Amino acid sequence: MRIELISVGTELLLGHIVNTNAAYLSERLAEAGIDVFRVTTVGDNPDRLTAAIRESLDRADAVMLTGGLGPTIDDITSATVARFAGRSTVLKNHVGTAPGLIFDYKGKVIICLPGPPRELEPMFEKNILPYLYKRCTPHAVRCTIKSRSIKLTGLPESVVNNKVKDLLAMKPPTTVGIYAKLGEVDLKIMAKARSERAAAAEMAKIEREIRRRFGDYIFGCDDETLEGVVGKALLAKKRTIAVAESCTGGLVSDRITNVSGSSDYFIGGIIAYSNDIKVNILGVAELTLKRFGAVSAQAALQMADGVRRLTSTDIGLGITGIAGPTGGTKSKPVGLVFVALTTDRKRVVRDFRFRGDREEIKFQSSQAALDMVRKSDFLT
Repeated sequence: MRIELISVGTELLLGHIVNTNAAYLSERLAEAGIDVFRVTTVGDNPDRLTAAIRESLDRADAVMLTGGLGPTIDDITSATVARFAGRSTVLKNHVGTAPGLIFDYKGKVIICLPGPPRELEPMFEKNILPYLYKRCTPHAVRCTIKSRSIKLTGLPESVVNNKVKDLLAMKPPTTVGIYAKLGEVDLKIMAKARSERAAAAEMAKIEREIRRRFGDYIFGCDDETLEGVVGKALLAKKRTIAVAESCTGGLVSDRITNVSGSSDYFIGGIIAYSNDIKVNILGVAELTLKRFGAVSAQAALQMADGVRRLTSTDIGLGITGIAGPTGGTKSKPVGLVFVALTTDRKRVVRDFRFRGDREEIKFQSSQAALDMVRKSDFLT
């Protein structure tokens, strides 16, 4: 079965709302072996919506619309589709007010779902997915698509791309895509086969090859986060950590504590933005700041030592840098960041050169700091 999605709402076109429904439906339909051919966004205009439905039906076996089913004047979907296709089957909405609708139209089907995800998702799972399974041809029912995202950090997209050009050139039924995020590159494997087992086996073969090529640049898969992976490692090794942050302003501590159960390994953090805090609380030597500056390897190491001493933790992490846009010099430009990690056995420090605006530099700094913890021989 070929299906197209139409998202209805001017607020989507204006960027006021992120279209999470399209991503959710595309993923769930792919897992069911149903091919999504196209995703279209249309504003609250009956004529344009009618044209979009007609165009989609020319290409696909089914069209699924989301949004525009409510009671307000700009909710045009149900009236527009009813004028186009006639009578429909009504699906009860158990968590909201707007019902779902199914129209049979010249051997094809038009499905209308409410826009709020908390209403759309249970209706799709309970009503629409079983309905589509019944409508699918036997061949389509036997097919399934499995996907897996392999997450890397510490390498730019261009480097990752060069190392997987052959995989990116693969054609269906197994494909690999590359997706760059701030401080992260994802390689997404998709495999289509007659059974989940066959799809999973094909996907695992590609995953093994990706892992062979990238090693410990890979930090996780699918929904895993770097802070979550670090937390699991700290918990497994029964290690504790504390953080002294300057340019990141508490972002590392925030990301660590976003993980439920982080109180078992995260003891505390100090935002040492001023030199007074660095000296009087963390114990950074005034001579260090005078000779090398607050943004230096020496200062980062002493910050890590100081927070570890204050909190009696196994690991101390120190971050100092220039997030910009001001404050940079020729010798210490905006984006220069030092990250130090100390234990009772080892003291390491790395310097990084990040690009971007202030928030981007802060996030990349937090990513680098967490990745240093992940790769620490204290956890591996």
